Amino acid sequence: MLPIRLRGMPPDYLDPRSGATFPLDRPRWCGPDHAPLLLTPLPGLTRGQIDTATRSLWRYRAAFPLQVDTPISMGEGATPLIAGTVAGARVLLKCEWFNPTSSFKDRGASVMLSLLRAQGIGHMLEDSSGNGGAAVSAYAAAGGMAATIMAPDSTSPAKTVQMRAHGATVELIPGTRQDTADAAVARSESVFYASHNWHPFFLHGTKTLAYELWEDLGFRAPDNVITPCGAGSNVLGCEIGFSELLRAGEIETMPRIFAAQPANCAPIAAAFMAGADEAVPTVVSPTIAEGTAIAKPVRMREVLGALRETRGGAVTLTEAEIAGATLDLARIGIYVEPTSAQAAAAFGKLLATGTITPEQTTVLVLTGSGLKATPRIAELMGIAL
Repeated sequence: MLPIRLRGMPPDYLDPRSGATFPLDRPRWCGPDHAPLLLTPLPGLTRGQIDTATRSLWRYRAAFPLQVDTPISMGEGATPLIAGTVAGARVLLKCEWFNPTSSFKDRGASVMLSLLRAQGIGHMLEDSSGNGGAAVSAYAAAGGMAATIMAPDSTSPAKTVQMRAHGATVELIPGTRQDTADAAVARSESVFYASHNWHPFFLHGTKTLAYELWEDLGFRAPDNVITPCGAGSNVLGCEIGFSELLRAGEIETMPRIFAAQPANCAPIAAAFMAGADEAVPTVVSPTIAEGTAIAKPVRMREVLGALRETRGGAVTLTEAEIAGATLDLARIGIYVEPTSAQAAAAFGKLLATGTITPEQTTVLVLTGSGLKATPRIAELMGIAL
């Protein structure tokens, strides 16, 4: 086991629904009765605690729940924040496909696997529609760990080939994305379930997006953050990170966080718009935004709370709107997968309603590369491969 140094008062695993806590002295992926876990609040860091000699998300290591001497890192984070024009307005584009496996999931994978390895885990199970599995496969390989990835049999080959290339064992599961998740939970009895949708350490990797935007913007928070949302790891990561900065006295107000979902699979948006705290009846259909095709998000209540507490919201998008945004971004040089393009499509709709105004500082989180969705983008363009 690698050495761990606890920073100050160590956090605990937290069941946010019951208030029960559990010490970090052994690995957990859920609480009793499969309750999803978070961590008890951390104090955050100040700008003076940034490790400026490190050019990766590990520059914010002082904000992590455990301090690891040898993290599994490949330079993740430090992604470009560029200005662009979308829907006729200036906006900031956070180019998360510059991460090593070409998606934002590397943030969570680097932190989650580093901390799990320090806790003694050497083989983990993940379920994923693509990017999460690719990230876990890559960081497991980099850290000398074994990974088994379950993925829907409809997953883009570009993603499953990447997993296999990293040495992961890949099992393709017939049926829906939810069928894959259910199969993984059933398998968790025999191998540690390091799910990017379940494990709280993953969120402490995605929270570095908030720290990075704060640093990118000269140590201030944006007015709005719009992110594609399936299980909600970027919504919760941003809420956790910006809340820590608020507690540390580094920002004065929280940005508004907006979740973009495909209308064909929008359980979080449907519950938000209904004013509910739990799932409401929705019809789920296939979507080109496969990375957000999560019919039963395990932390729906927490994601809804983050959207409401930050005075943000949720936007649903038709397949035509997602396709149009994908090609519109490509026409300005930004080649992202349809899942990512939802942030741009949502920005246009929020502008049109006056919910967001052009003079505000708005960040679109572009989560993954278009190279991962070549067959689908070719279909949008009417190109035969």
